[in-house]
This record gives sequence, structure tokens and C-alpha cells, in this order.
Amino acid sequence: MCKKRILYVEDNLQNKRLVFKILTAKGFEVLEATDGLAGVALALRERPDLILMDINLPGIDGMEATSRLKGSEISHIPIIALTANAMRGDREKIMAAGCDEYMQKPISNALLIETVIRFVGAPTSATPPPITTTAPAASMPTEAPQIPPAVSSQPPVEAV
Repeated sequence: MCKKRILYVEDNLQNKRLVFKILTAKGFEVLEATDGLAGVALALRERPDLILMDINLPGIDGMEATSRLKGSEISHIPIIALTANAMRGDREKIMAAGCDEYMQKPISNALLIETVIRFVGAPTSATPPPITTTAPAASMPTEAPQIPPAVSSQPPVEAV
């Protein structure tokens, strides 16, 4: 199994650092792009499980980038807008551009994780967790098992 991959398209360094920390701490892999055109190109090439899209981006804005992605062969990938645009009607415009969800900045760490998991499920890791079993106390051995000595064709070494 591999980790869930999330593309974050964001031009603000502090926002990128924060979201990167939050998501990687929970076990997600994060890809980053700093403008709309780079975000579209990276999404088409890498095909992440989810895209987090800032709306105010250099080049093409997040709504145009979303519109292009939703009109492409990867239209099934969910896109969540993370934006400071919070005026009346902004949510409706952003959702009409094709975003599957809208989150207003500043974001809540818990709400971000909850929303990401709602769209792509919990992160998975490359190695499954160890399986542990508990035996009843009465059947637990009290001493470590004895390992038989190795059989050797050499005579035993005597201490000097």
C-alpha cells in the first residue's frame, strides 16, 4: 500500500508550511505547486488522490485551475478550495468553478484533517502495523524458551 497523496497549490510560504506539517504528521504525502499553471501540470502528471487549491494564485487563479482540471481526464479527483475569500457569494462562485468543498482561511487543523479524510480516507503507510495478540495469563510461559545448542562436528573448545 502507499500513502494518500495530496497536491497543495499555494503561493504563501507560511500556509504551505502549516498545511504540509499538519498533513505529513498524519501520514499523508504532500506535493506542492506555487501557482495555478504549475498546479494543473503537476496534477495531470502525478494524479494525486486530492487537491487543495488556493484561490488567489499568480498566473491563473485557483478557480481557473480548478475549471481546467475538472474539464480534463482527472476530473474525478476531488478539489478542496482553501481560501481567504470569504465575502458573500465567494463560496458559490468557487463551488461553481468545480471545487468539491470550500474551506475558509485561517483553517482549523482538526477540520482540515477531518475534511481530507472524508474525501480520501485515512492515510495508509508502506508498512502495516504489527499484529499483536494477547494470550490468557495462565498459558503465558514463565521462562524464555530454551534454544538447543548448535550441532557441530568440531570438538568443544576448552578454556585456558
